[in-house]
Amino acid sequence: LLRDIFHHLKSNNIYQKTAIHFRDQRVTNSLTHKYLTTQFLRRANLYTSSKDNNALPLNTIELPPSLEQQELPQNIPERKKKSSNPPQSFPCIDHLATRTRSLDGGPEPAYDKIVSGYSLFHHSEPFLCDHGGVLPELDIAYETWGELNEKKDNAILIQTGLSGSSHAKSHEKNVQPGWWEQFIGPGRSIDTNKYFVICTNVIGGCYGSTGPSSIDPSDGERYATRFPILTIFDMVRAQFLLLDHLGIEKLHASVGSSMGGMQSLASAWLYPDRVSRLISISACARSHPYSIALRHTQRQVLMADPNWNKGYYYNSIPPHVGMKLAREIATISYRSGPEWEQRFGRKRQLEEQTPALCPDFLIETYLDHQGERFCLQYDPNSLLYISKAMDLFDMSASVLEKLKRIRSANTKKLLHAKHAEHAESHNDTCYITHDTSSSTSQQASTRDRKHISSLASVINGNDLEDLVQGLSTIRHPSLILGVQSDILFPYWQQKEIAECLRMGGNKDVTYYELDSMYGHDTFLIDLTNVGSAVKGHLEFVD
Repeated sequence: LLRDIFHHLKSNNIYQKTAIHFRDQRVTNSLTHKYLTTQFLRRANLYTSSKDNNALPLNTIELPPSLEQQELPQNIPERKKKSSNPPQSFPCIDHLATRTRSLDGGPEPAYDKIVSGYSLFHHSEPFLCDHGGVLPELDIAYETWGELNEKKDNAILIQTGLSGSSHAKSHEKNVQPGWWEQFIGPGRSIDTNKYFVICTNVIGGCYGSTGPSSIDPSDGERYATRFPILTIFDMVRAQFLLLDHLGIEKLHASVGSSMGGMQSLASAWLYPDRVSRLISISACARSHPYSIALRHTQRQVLMADPNWNKGYYYNSIPPHVGMKLAREIATISYRSGPEWEQRFGRKRQLEEQTPALCPDFLIETYLDHQGERFCLQYDPNSLLYISKAMDLFDMSASVLEKLKRIRSANTKKLLHAKHAEHAESHNDTCYITHDTSSSTSQQASTRDRKHISSLASVINGNDLEDLVQGLSTIRHPSLILGVQSDILFPYWQQKEIAECLRMGGNKDVTYYELDSMYGHDTFLIDLTNVGSAVKGHLEFVD
């Protein structure tokens, strides 16, 4: 049997292709031969005992590409006695290896097919991003509910979180429940009998809108990590191109939660005359270090997956292991400790079994499940780009002014490039800048700020002044909602938004703070409190 195995390895060039040089080690002892052989097969996930009726025939043995350059231990001693303890089994690791082999045979995940039933808006002109990148053209996937009235003034734009799609609510083209299913519909929190509701997949995403997995029309290849760095403002500008296409001059409201809450603030700042009111739930006016650290860790885990290949994994094995682990990290920040104490406690999956290093506690199996169900449902590069856009978000006046200067310089470069005449003719729609030195911003700097002392222990005074000035042009009726158990966007960050808006001169700010155990995900779950607050703000008539 051993001779046959070695013959097979040599004839398939596996013997020399790997770093298993039996000759160099001068292996002569048959027991060591057997040990090396079984260790090799275990490394290749092909070893089966002689009692296994499902043992693989020798002609089916293949070495996975990821193992081709790995070395086996050197100077392996002969084992004349049994070990004190049996080796641990690792079904969780074996499962990942099995999935890698199955993905190697294709087909690759078709992310834009995971969500169906959306409409597609195509913008055929160059789109300049804040930090200088250009998209020669772009697509926006969107879905709508309700009817646009004759005046076209009853539109509500729902803006999504990081991995959200345009499918917020089921409809005849896609009957699957949407991510905000219970909040939208006739008579519901966002009443489709009254409002025309729009939800998009943001640029940078993978559910129909242009993102890293899209084809670059310049060369016919996927963008991958040639995709430009994005900002939240870039996402909003693209959404308003869609509104232009739909003939909507002014929104009844911009409504967003999590990253969507950032977009709702950005919408009111970029287009103050095109937004009537805003709702920002579990969001922030600038990303803070703790949230940045969490997203950074997710990106590092993902990029450390060898299959990520610096973003060029399309038509190959996607970095599913990194994606799974990144999602598990994210899930920890989406819910709260009190909920998990009540839901899982310290229970193990199988109390009667010996503890294992693979998922064992119920909380571990929950995180493992969340990672498993997500790792092939979302493009890893989209996660990198969109999470980075969240980290970059900051509505402080000094940051906005700096971003304005960068954008202005990049616009000039583009105007002098190959398509200068074409770009200049569409400058008003594609390359919008915003003047942060308005009279309202200057007036805000002299206002009394004593009533925001509750934030003094968290926020530097100069930073607070900067943020107040940045938000001072937002005078729209605003609903800001936070959750006490949210660890990703702690409630003081929503309190910061509300109080800075008030100090900037906005006299119509409503702030609610919910005592919910569901953490950041409360906006997806708590229909009673979140839904009621949203409905009240949308339907309030001054």
